[in-house]
Amino acid sequence: MADIAELFKSVALPVMPEVGLALIATLDDEDASVSKIQGLIAHDPVLTAKLLALANSAAFGLPRKVASLDTAMSLVGLSKLRALALSACLHNAFSVPDGIDAAMFWRYSMDCAGYAQWLCGGLDESLQVDRQKAWLGGLMLRLGELIIGRAVPAAMQDIEARPSQPGERWEREKKLAGFDEGEVTAELARRWNFPRDVVHALLLASDPLIEKPMTPLAGVLHLAGRLADVADADATAIDNLPVPVMAALALKYGWMKADFPEAGSFVDIGALTAK
Repeated sequence: MADIAELFKSVALPVMPEVGLALIATLDDEDASVSKIQGLIAHDPVLTAKLLALANSAAFGLPRKVASLDTAMSLVGLSKLRALALSACLHNAFSVPDGIDAAMFWRYSMDCAGYAQWLCGGLDESLQVDRQKAWLGGLMLRLGELIIGRAVPAAMQDIEARPSQPGERWEREKKLAGFDEGEVTAELARRWNFPRDVVHALLLASDPLIEKPMTPLAGVLHLAGRLADVADADATAIDNLPVPVMAALALKYGWMKADFPEAGSFVDIGALTAK
C-alpha cells in the first residue's frame, strides 16, 4: 500500500473527543490562559475526575490532597496536566485490534513518553525541545500501529513477532504495510491539527538522520522508542542506541548512564484510561 491516503481510506478513523481537539488547539497558542485550559477540561466531568484521581496518586507525591482543577494545575503544572488530559483523550479514541497485546501496547506507550521527557533533560542547551510535547509525542508514537493493524490485519502476526530487537517493528511495518507507525501517526496528527513540529517529528521518528540537520524532537522520539522496546530496561540499554543520533543531540554518555530512570518509575496513566 504505497499511498498513505489509501491506507486511511481503508479503515474507520478514531474520533478525537471534542475536549481533546480543543486542547490540541492550545498547544501552540502562547496566549492560551490557565483559565481557558482549565475551562476546557472542566467541561468534561469524567475527564476532570480522572485527572484529580491521578494528581492524588502516589506518582505525583503532592503535599496535600487535591480537590479542584485549580489546585491541581498550581501543583502539577498546566503543561503536564494538559498533556495528561490529551493522553486520556487519545486512549479513549483508540481500541487495540486483535493481534496486539493491549497491556503491553499501553505499557510501551507510557514508557516511550517517559523516556522522551527524560532525554530532554540531557539535551544541549542550544536544542530547545518542549518536554510536554516530547512526552505527548512519545505516547503517540506507536498509535499508528493500531491503524496499520486495522488496515492490514493479516500482517499483524508478522509485525508483532517475537523476539523483536529495538526498532525492528518499524522495519517490519514498512516492509509489510508500506509505512511505519510513526509515519501513520504523523498523518493522523496532521488531520487532527496537532502542532507542525510534533507532526514533523513523528514523521521522521523511525529514521531521524534522514534529515540534516536532524530535528531534535525526532531524535528524542527515536531514542525513546528504542528504549521502550526493551522491557524493564536498565542503563545497559544505552549501549545499543545509535551513536549518531545521540551525538546529534549532544547527549552525554556519562549522564545517561548515571541518570537512567528506574524501571516502572514513569507516570502510570491507568487512572486516566479506566472507563
